[in-house]
Amino acid sequence: MAERFEQLEEKHVEFIRDQHIFFIGTAGKEGFINVSPKGMDSFRIIDRTRVVWLNLTGSGNETAAHVLENGRMTVMFCSFKKQPLILRLYGKAKAVHPRDNEWAAFEALFPRYTGARQFFVLDLELVQTSCGYAVPFYELVGDRSTLSNWADKKGRSGVEEYWKQKNTKSLNDGETGILDDG
Repeated sequence: MAERFEQLEEKHVEFIRDQHIFFIGTAGKEGFINVSPKGMDSFRIIDRTRVVWLNLTGSGNETAAHVLENGRMTVMFCSFKKQPLILRLYGKAKAVHPRDNEWAAFEALFPRYTGARQFFVLDLELVQTSCGYAVPFYELVGDRSTLSNWADKKGRSGVEEYWKQKNTKSLNDGETGILDDG
């Protein structure tokens, strides 16, 4: 039932574009494994072997700590409609911060979000599909505006202050690289 691919095929690209939620999985060498649901307009396919997603400011920054440690990342998409399917993207990721030269190029690919924190660029090593027969049916009601409203109310300087208070360390006390301390 599962199939492996060296890169994204057109049918994968179409499937990804039809999804409204995806999940990020990362892990350090030790400690907690992180799985995060993502939504909004925050994922782009650069080419058949590279994708990028915009990470908005949130309560933690686990993904950043794990990527800084080892770069491993999995992105998972699921179909909640009639045709079941799970699509996983495996590879090595790197974080791009507002202080980095690449920031402006990636920022141009997405809507402007006050809470934009990092981009994660993932170089694909494996694309895998599996059946998804046990994934339930769900209907999209709509995107939540809560996170954007929170960031807009704080303003960019307030969001950056929040990073200092809440986003510099992981649950396992790993560095996240959010601040330019070097």
